[in-house]
This record gives sequence, C-alpha cells and structure tokens, in this order.
Amino acid sequence: MVDACVRRAGGGGSPAAVTDDDPAATDADRRAVAAAAGASHAAFLGSGRTPDGGLPVRFFTAAAELSGCGHGTVAAQAVRLTRSGLNELNDRQHTGGRTFDTVAIRRPAGIEVWFDQGLVALRHPQPDERAAIVAALGFTADDPHPTDTARIATPVAPRMLVPVRDRFALRRVRPHFGRLAAACQQYGLLGCFVYVPPVGDRPGAARMFAPAIGVDEDVANANSTGCLAAHLLDTAGAETVAIEVEQGDSLGRPASVLASARRGPAGITTRVGGLAVVRDSS
Repeated sequence: MVDACVRRAGGGGSPAAVTDDDPAATDADRRAVAAAAGASHAAFLGSGRTPDGGLPVRFFTAAAELSGCGHGTVAAQAVRLTRSGLNELNDRQHTGGRTFDTVAIRRPAGIEVWFDQGLVALRHPQPDERAAIVAALGFTADDPHPTDTARIATPVAPRMLVPVRDRFALRRVRPHFGRLAAACQQYGLLGCFVYVPPVGDRPGAARMFAPAIGVDEDVANANSTGCLAAHLLDTAGAETVAIEVEQGDSLGRPASVLASARRGPAGITTRVGGLAVVRDSS
C-alpha cells in the first residue's frame, strides 16, 4: 500500500495498492484486488519490457481497467524505487498503449515521483455537455467561477474541468452520483474535475468525481491536475506554467499534486508529480 501525492506538510494522500501482475490472472481477479485492498485504484507491475524499454503497468478500479492513472503511477514508481535500493530511478513506463519517462527520487519525507503526461488536447464543451454535468453537480447560482470557463481535456481519457468561484463553493459541491455517472457515460467522459484556480503563490484546490468508473470521489487525481496546467497555460497564452493543487480535504486525506505545462511544436505537453509514502513494501 502506498499513500500517493501526500501534502508537503506530511500525511494524507491517496491510498493505492501496488502488486506484481500475475499473467494467469483475469481482469475480474484484478478488479477484485482493487476492491479487497480498500483503495480506489490498484497498479499491476508487469515482469517484462516493451520493445522501447517500457515497464508495463496496468491500473484497475473495482469496476474497470483504466487507460492511465496519475497517482497510481506515482505509487508504482515509488515501489519500484523502494525495491531497487537506489536513491534515484530514471525509467520508462508503458500504460494505455503509451510509453513515457518517469523519475523517482528519495526525499526525507518520502519518494518524489514525476512522469511525462504527454500531449493534452483541449476543447470547449458543447452547451448540452456542460449543462448535464453542472446540473448533476448541483451548483448554486453563486458557485461558477466569474471568469474561468469549463473545458474538456484529453491526455488519453477525456474529462471535464469545471471551475468554481472559491474554496467555499468547492466544499459545497454535493453531486448526484447517479446523474453524474449517466452524463459522463453519455458524453464519453472519465469524470469531472471541479477546481479553484491557483492565485499568485496560493495553490489551487480541486475535487475529482468519477462515478462512471466506480470512483465517486477521488482523493487525488494527478492526470486531471496536469490537464488543469494545460488549460491555464492555454488561456494565459504563456509558454510554460507550473502549479500546485491541493485535493483530498473533503475526504480527510489531504493531498497535493504538482504539474507543469509547456507549449511545443506538437501542442501542449505536461509533466506531473507528487510525493509518495510506501506503507508496506512486502
């Protein structure tokens, strides 16, 4: 078990189970591992390598396999560093048909992990998409952000980024999970990331809701944080952006995710990081 993306002050984070994959196991077996572990996600480490040197890692919730998992990647690479006995491990991971760079570094408070999220595509939601998600979130008239707007962000799986006015509005969000799951399934969305943008030196704050994949609320969603960095870079017209987003407080598991975004010839690419504490490496 690993607490991924813990807050810098220590404690909290998103629990993730990490185990070696059994080639004889079925996907139903893997979903059962996630359910039995009591974690929202479980990471399964492959024993071989892809032709480009990537270590296969698969991610499952109790309901389904995921094409990617940010905090699960942080957890998986933290376990790999712990097993290696090294102080730093630069490697490559293969998940969801993509191989990407990872780095894990021992720090006094845990293991710092960064990974390349790759290209993030952005678009504005259609009016019916936005209306369905916002209605399921149960916003009041005062909750929406006065200047920022919702976006659909797709690193691999699309999700809706939904800004709110402040942290009070963020705490008030009480989704109707059945309606939200139906809306996400209708429009092909992984879930929705409700956030307060960072301002100056103050970190942003966010909550991730993904009932369509069996996770009503995620403690920390690293991939969506990378998506938010891409959105903020895009709207600011900047070349680079670096952010910190606090999550997990509504679940009593304070977490923090770091992300940076850069504009390049192919589009906006992002890098995502977090601090992990390995609870049990047996």
